[in-house]
Amino acid sequence: MAKKEQRIIITVECTEAKAEGKPPSRYSTTKNKQNTPSRLEIKKYNPFLRRHTLHKEIK
Repeated sequence: MAKKEQRIIITVECTEAKAEGKPPSRYSTTKNKQNTPSRLEIKKYNPFLRRHTLHKEIK
């Protein structure tokens, strides 16, 4: 039997861009489902706002 894959590919989207009327930046990354079952939150660079902002996992 093969192991079930624990790492999945997710997309994170900027949370601050919509409030300022700019397009949201999106990044794709991986996470381990077993270690982090909740939604991931990372600070990443948003080139439209020209600063680091909070990015949250989307479906």
